[in-house]
Order: sequence, then C-alpha cells, then structure tokens
Amino acid sequence: MPVTPLPIAGRARRAALAAALCAVVTSAATACGGPDPDEGTNGIGKLGAAEIEKKARAAADAASAVRLSGTLVSKGGTYKLNMRLKQDGASGSVASKENTFELLRVGDALYLKADAGFWTHAGEDGDDKQTEADQEAARKLGDKYVKVPRNDPSYAQFRGFTEMDVILDGLLGMHGELSKGDRTRVGGVKTIEVRAAEGAGGVLDVSLIGDPYPLRFARAGGAGVLVLADWDKDFALAEPSKGETLDYSGQLPETSGD
Repeated sequence: MPVTPLPIAGRARRAALAAALCAVVTSAATACGGPDPDEGTNGIGKLGAAEIEKKARAAADAASAVRLSGTLVSKGGTYKLNMRLKQDGASGSVASKENTFELLRVGDALYLKADAGFWTHAGEDGDDKQTEADQEAARKLGDKYVKVPRNDPSYAQFRGFTEMDVILDGLLGMHGELSKGDRTRVGGVKTIEVRAAEGAGGVLDVSLIGDPYPLRFARAGGAGVLVLADWDKDFALAEPSKGETLDYSGQLPETSGD
C-alpha cells in the first residue's frame, strides 16, 4: 500500500510547534538538540539583568582582595591603573600622559614613589620656571618612597586610589535600565554581560564560573575599561626599608599632576 506524504503545510506547523515547545521546556537545550549554555556554570546566566548585577556587587563586596587594571578617563585626562587592593592596604601604579607614580599603603601609612619630574610644577604665571628650592625638593623626593603626611591635602586624594571598597563603588557605577547582553569571555573565563541603557550607561561582564565576580567593566560614556582579576587572592604588603624611604616633614610640594 503506497504511503501518502504528509502535507507540506502540516510539516511546517509541526516544526513551528516543536520549536515553541523547546523554548519553554526546562530541558529544552539538551532535549531539542543544542547544548545547554548554562551547563557547568554558576547558573546566573538564567537570571534577569538586575539580579545578575546585584549578585556581582555582593560577590565584590564580600571579596578580600582584587587586582584592578585598565584605563580611567576623566576631565583631568586619561589614567592607566594597575593596583592590587585589599582591605588593609594596596600597592600598584597610576600613570597619566605626564607622570607615572607608585602607591603603597600599609594600614594608614601611605607612600608615594615617582621620579623627580613628578614633583616639579609650573610657576604661578603658568611657565615652567623652577626655583632652586623646587629643584632641590624634587631631587630629594625623586625615586624614593615618600611617606605622605596624613594632614597633607593630597593624602585623601592619593589614598582614594588604594581603598578597595571606595574605588570599586566609585568606578563600577551603572546608569540606566539594565538588560542582559552577550555571553563572552574575559581572560578565558565565561562571562555574561549586563548592559545599562543598552550599553551607553556601562557594560559589566560577570563571571559564569565560580563566584559571580565582575571581571570587566566598560564605563559609561567611554570613560575607560577596567579589568578585575585575582579576586580573593591575598598578597604581601610591607612598608619600604629606611633606605628607600623619605619621611617628608611638612606639606608636600605641588606636582605637575595636580
């Protein structure tokens, strides 16, 4: 007995129905032929964007240490950061177009190290003339760990780069309605994007493996891209030796980076 072919229209309807069922069945990805994108992950990819961002914030807040690197763009210029941060201190460097300086904080003791050029500054009339006192101070301070007095106006400014909670809260802000973006990789680790204002308000890549740490953040308005790594990896901090240190009494001289 000959077999009558099923109508083409009927086959199309059944294919559409099968696709619809695959979208709602919990095991759709495996049952309907494709790999489950959340298999082997921490599962946050199934959550909404706001919940993913909330979990990423909570993971960052609970962490004891992190390495922060990348670029930061502000009205004052573009800075390159490479800082290792933890609750009781930090070490690393900050570079701008004009200067590079190292920061080291152990508890409340804050040290700054830079070459002599960092410590020079233009005269009040805007020229580059330096007094003998300026030049002498720059020579003494150059390439030494200078202990920044706590009553110096620059202490709070420089310390801000070494405060883990402060810098993370200040740099990872998102602006606008949140939505889920692409699944990507940062440093070989699977991540999922959380986008604010469709990306204009910032894009946060959150780890899909292990704890949902933030691994990369593109700041709103092109204000820099930061990479966050070595979460919860402790590192040693020690004050520099006396031979490397200059305890500068009084107020530090102004710098060309101010």
